[in-house]
Amino acid sequence: MSTKTFITDNFLLENKYAEELYHQYAKNQPIIDYHNHLPPAQIEADTQFENISRVWLNGDHYKWRAMRTLGVNEKYITGDASDQEKFEAWGKTVPHTLRNPLYHWTHLELKRYFGIDELLNENNASTIYKNVNAQLQQQENSCRGLLKQMNVETLCTTEDPTDDLKHHQSIKQQNIGIKVSTAFRPDKSILIDAEGYTDYLKELGKVAEVDIQSFQDLKDALQKRIEYFDENGCKLCDHGLNAMSFAEFTEAEINTIFKNKLSGKEVSATDAEKFKTAILLFLSETYHQFGWVQQFHLGALRNNNKRMLAQLGPDTGWDSIGDYSQAEKLSRFLNTLDGKDKLTKTILYNLNPADNEVFATMIGNFNDGSVKGKVQWGSGWWFLDQKDGMEKQMNALSNMGLISCFIGMLTDSRSFLSFPRHEYFRRVLCNLFGKEMASGELPQDMDLVGSTIANICYGNAKDYFSF
Repeated sequence: MSTKTFITDNFLLENKYAEELYHQYAKNQPIIDYHNHLPPAQIEADTQFENISRVWLNGDHYKWRAMRTLGVNEKYITGDASDQEKFEAWGKTVPHTLRNPLYHWTHLELKRYFGIDELLNENNASTIYKNVNAQLQQQENSCRGLLKQMNVETLCTTEDPTDDLKHHQSIKQQNIGIKVSTAFRPDKSILIDAEGYTDYLKELGKVAEVDIQSFQDLKDALQKRIEYFDENGCKLCDHGLNAMSFAEFTEAEINTIFKNKLSGKEVSATDAEKFKTAILLFLSETYHQFGWVQQFHLGALRNNNKRMLAQLGPDTGWDSIGDYSQAEKLSRFLNTLDGKDKLTKTILYNLNPADNEVFATMIGNFNDGSVKGKVQWGSGWWFLDQKDGMEKQMNALSNMGLISCFIGMLTDSRSFLSFPRHEYFRRVLCNLFGKEMASGELPQDMDLVGSTIANICYGNAKDYFSF
C-alpha cells in the first residue's frame, strides 16, 4: 500500500491555466484572515505546543464527528486518553475519511507545516506523532512561527463584549509583525430567551460600569463596550444566529419585555423576536456610527444532542445545518437600516446551501454604489468550507453578482494549523477559472484573469477592511 502523499505542487489544478493562475497570482499573496476563533492569549505568550494533539485535535469538532462516526470511543476524543493515544486514534480514522475534506486538510497541513510527505494511518501514526512533536519544540513552530510560515498578514479573533482585550493590548505592544485584531461578538446580550441571560447582564453591567435595569441601560452598556473595543483597534463585529430577526415593535413594548425578563417572567417567542429586532437594529446603527464591518453567520441548528451537550457542553460537535426561512426577515432588517442610511459594510454567511441563491441575490439589493462590494456574501462556511461548497458558492456569486468584488477566504477556526485552508481555497478558485479558460468560456488573458484572482485572494479584503 502506497504511503506517498498526493499533495503535489499542482494538487487540485487540472490544467495549465489553473496552474499558472495559482503559482503566479495566488500562491504568494499574504493572508488576511478576517474571522477566526484563535485564542489571543496563546499568540501573546507565543505558546510552544507540547505535542500535535494539543494544537491539532483539541477543540476540532470536524475531526471529533468523524471519529465518532467510525465508532471511536469518546475516551480517545475528548476523554482521559493520553495525547498520543488520541493522535493514534485519529491516525486510524484518517484512511476512512476519503472524500471528506478532512482527508485533504489533514495531509495538506502535515506537509505544509512539518514536511510530512506520507499518508497518515494507524501504522505510521506513532512515528509521525514523535516526528511532529520534536518539530513543535523549534521556535519557528511556535504560535507566531506557525502563522508567519503561512504568510499571515492580519488576523481577527472573536471576543465577547465583557472581554478586557488585555491580550490584544499586549500583542500590539510587542509588535510581532502580524496585525492581530478582534471582532465584537455580543450574541449573549441579544438572546433574551437563552438560559443564563440575566446572569450575563450582570457580568456585562459590571464590566461596563452600568447598572442594567432597563433597555436603555443595556444599550448604554453595549455602547460603552463598543467604544472600548474601537479604542483597542476593533473594526468589525460578528453574530451567529439561527436566522435574522425582524418584527415590528414599539419602545414601550421593548421596555416591558425587558423588565419582565429581569423580574423572572417567561418571554414569549413573539416578544423575544421583537426584542432581538430592537437590539440588533441598535447595534447595527452603532456599528455604522463607528465605521465597522458587520458579519452575520446564519443557519446553524445547534446543540441537537442534549445528552451529549449535558456531558461535554456546546461547540463539541453536535451542531448541523438548519432549514430556517431566511429571505424575508433578512431583507426587512437590511432595508430598515438602509432606509435610515445606517447600513454599514455587511458580510452575510449562510450554512444551508439551499439558501445560496437567496444570499447571492440579497446582497445586490443593498449594494448602492457607495462602496465597492459594500454588502458581501461570505465564503463557504463551516459544513460548506470544502471544495464542492466553495465551488457552488462562487458559481452562484458569479452568476448573480460580481465575483471580482469577492473578499475571499477565512478560516473561522480555533486551530493554528488551519491556515492552509487559504491555500485550499485558492487552488479551488484558480481551478474554477482555469477550466473556463481552457473551455473558451473565459479569455486566455493571464493579466486580466490573474488580477481578478489576486484581488479575490488578497486585494479586495485589503481594501474592504480598515484594521
